Amino acid sequence: MSEATEAGTARTSGRRGLMITAAACAAGAALVLLAATRSWQHLVTPQPAPLPPITKERTGTDIAPWLPALGVVALAGAGALFATRAAARLVVGVLLILSGAGVAIAALVTLDDKVKVAWPLLCVLGGLVVLAAGVVTVRSGRSWPGMSARYDRPATAPEKKPDRPASQAELWDALDRGEDPTKDDRP
Repeated sequence: MSEATEAGTARTSGRRGLMITAAACAAGAALVLLAATRSWQHLVTPQPAPLPPITKERTGTDIAPWLPALGVVALAGAGALFATRAAARLVVGVLLILSGAGVAIAALVTLDDKVKVAWPLLCVLGGLVVLAAGVVTVRSGRSWPGMSARYDRPATAPEKKPDRPASQAELWDALDRGEDPTKDDRP
C-alpha cells in the first residue's frame, strides 16, 4: 500500500473520519439548499406599447423542484451517519451517492443560455461534495464508531409469575413501577 493511500485511509477512519465526512456532507447539502433558492433566470416578457415589460425571476427550485428535496435528503444523511452502524451506514452512503449525483445532474441539465451560471455550478459543487461523502462512507464507514448505548434502557429478564394470584400490595407495587398488572390476565 502506498504512503498516500495509507494517509488517506488514516484520515477517513475512526471518529475523525466520521466527523469530517459528516461535516462535508452537511456543508454540501447546505450549499445545494442555498444555491437552489437563488435566482437562476431573469425572464422579460414584452408587452404592447403603453405597458411596461413583465419581468420574472426564477429560482433553481422553480426550474428543478427536486433540488431542495435532494438537498434535504443529503442533510438528513449527514445526521444519519452518526446514528447508524455497519450495513445501515452502507445504505446511507449509497443514498448520499445517489442524492449527490442527482443534484449534480439536475443542476447541469438546467444550464442553457438564459440561466445564470454561478448558482447552478455551486449546486453542482455541493452535489459533488455530497457524492464524495457517500463514497467515503461506503469505503470506510464500517470502521467508524457508532452511537453509544450508554443511555439506552437496560434490558431486563422477564419476571417469572407466581402460581398464586397477586395480592393487593403486589398489584399496587406493579403500578408504582409503571407496569400494567392486568396485562397477563386471561378472561
